[in-house]
Amino acid sequence: MDILVLGGSYFLGRHFVDMAAKGNNVTVFNRGNRPFMRSEINELCGDRHDGAALAAIANKHFDAVVDFCAYAENDIEYIFKKLNADFEQYIFVSTCDVYERGQNAATDEGTPFEMRQFPGETGAYISGKVALERELVRCAGENSVAYTSIRPAIIYGPGNYAPRENIYFNWIENAGQILHPEDATGEFQMVYVEDVARAILCCVGNEVAYNQAYNLTPLPAVTYESFAEALEKAVDKPFTKISVPVDTVVSRQIPLPFPLIREESNLYNGQKVLKLIGGYTELSEGLRKTWNDK
Repeated sequence: MDILVLGGSYFLGRHFVDMAAKGNNVTVFNRGNRPFMRSEINELCGDRHDGAALAAIANKHFDAVVDFCAYAENDIEYIFKKLNADFEQYIFVSTCDVYERGQNAATDEGTPFEMRQFPGETGAYISGKVALERELVRCAGENSVAYTSIRPAIIYGPGNYAPRENIYFNWIENAGQILHPEDATGEFQMVYVEDVARAILCCVGNEVAYNQAYNLTPLPAVTYESFAEALEKAVDKPFTKISVPVDTVVSRQIPLPFPLIREESNLYNGQKVLKLIGGYTELSEGLRKTWNDK
């Protein structure tokens, strides 16, 4: 298939391109900060908001567009207009954060979107993704294009630039210990980056995935305790857990990467996607691969 990737030079996008390039014609359009430099990948440099740059691919037909870098309202509509919607499917990499908070059960794909405005960069990120979810459906309908929305939880794995599992790897590598919030009640969901990349590739050109949304959110949820246990299985270096109360973590502003209390936790149902990918990578296995690849 002919696949256009918007973004795709970092982390999840890079894993996807590596997978998709095995047997497909992949064109990557981004600002060229981290080029692939591989003959089987067609790379074009430009900004997604630059109509002149997009003109280079405006008349080329693609089976699917996979968008890794849409964050603000009008990002998707602009692509539809500038490419003349000459593609069969538009896959938008969204987030499970688009759902309304405070649900009593694991949130599925039919849960309403969060319409409240939250402060700061996180609030802007959520609002932007919610607006784009609606824009995706509208633009696809107006142009007779199939859409697919991919909504992952916390993504981890090789190449992760977010300060999550790498915080713990650095502690283990440099100090032989980790900080462990002993009374934390928070729960969270972590999905291995290759599971997300594989799910996206399974959606490309797949009529089962047309006009669908998929959470990428394994259950059961992870706690700080189960995360530490998974780390012990994953790494080949012994380490000590330094227990600290949650109150101390908060008062000293220790930057732990996951929710500390249950009230901050939101859980999501990621079972629908299993008919496409079969299963999720177990946490300790994913952490082991990430540790070995660091």
